[in-house]
Amino acid sequence: MQNFSSFKDLLNKPAKVVIVTHQKPDADALGSSLGLAGYLRKKGHKVNVITPTDYPAFLNWMKGNDEVIIYEKGGQKEATRLIAESEIIFCLDFSALSRINNLGEKVRASKAVKVLIDHHLDPEDFADYVEWSIEAASTAELVYALIVQSGDQDLIDKDIAACFYAGVMTDTGSFRHSNTTHNVLFTAAKLVGHGADPAKIAKLIYDTNSLERLNFLGFALSERLTVLEEFNTAIFAISKSDLKKFNSKTGDTEGLVNYALSIEGIQFAAVIIDRSEDVKLSFRSIGDFSVNDFAGKHFEGGGHKNAAGGKSSLSFAETIEKFKGLLPLYKNELKINFKTTKIDV
Repeated sequence: MQNFSSFKDLLNKPAKVVIVTHQKPDADALGSSLGLAGYLRKKGHKVNVITPTDYPAFLNWMKGNDEVIIYEKGGQKEATRLIAESEIIFCLDFSALSRINNLGEKVRASKAVKVLIDHHLDPEDFADYVEWSIEAASTAELVYALIVQSGDQDLIDKDIAACFYAGVMTDTGSFRHSNTTHNVLFTAAKLVGHGADPAKIAKLIYDTNSLERLNFLGFALSERLTVLEEFNTAIFAISKSDLKKFNSKTGDTEGLVNYALSIEGIQFAAVIIDRSEDVKLSFRSIGDFSVNDFAGKHFEGGGHKNAAGGKSSLSFAETIEKFKGLLPLYKNELKINFKTTKIDV
């Protein structure tokens, strides 16, 4: 971070702080936000965490969850007031204000000092202080590093450490993805040293499924998975009626795309979901095939090279056909990618 000494001085004076993260926050978004909130409260700040939307119930165990203000769930008035009155706004785990929906322009208009901490590609230039690195596996990793750099690691208790650990663990696919670096494992070890319990956190996030979610997963795998071997691609297409049939809740489709990517020979995986507002897409890839570029070029999205999202204003059926129609354009690239990523045994 440039002007780190100025940033450190900023945090040494108690202030009204708002922390905002992206819509449908995952474990990294919520974990980095609540972990940072816990730390800042110990330094004497008055802190409020605001999310644009709700998030999966399997994240409700995080310390501070009960105080999160959800904008779309009756929090509009309070969130608007807090942003207007804030002196510092932290923007965590998103690179552009459009990622926080209606909160974006409220944050932009605020006179508060703005701090961006993120690891996604192509950050928007709106913040006064920026801690950004695509080399970081998670935003939680970056927030932890800033606290350590500030000399405040002794303020990290087991609850704060657990929030950060959840972000590091999930954004590396439980330390299985290629972004699992030496620094990731070092950070995870340090967080365990602060009191984070790896087995407990993994259980809370991965092993607290409802029966409906498991039934949905079985249905999706058996009825909604299409493998397009010619293009080394696999997709799930989930309709509104599918979601309704299994009483799907926020988070129930999370991780589904990874099942498609786990199929032998698959280089590119997608989940296409017919949501009420528009059609949402989630992309994953391996090797050098950039789903960030694909999402940005064709589906108004982006993210990371190997993990990105997008949306479509077309109908569900039209979006599926559009996606499939694009694959011939990438056939050779995906074939080359398969050859270069193939693991010899």
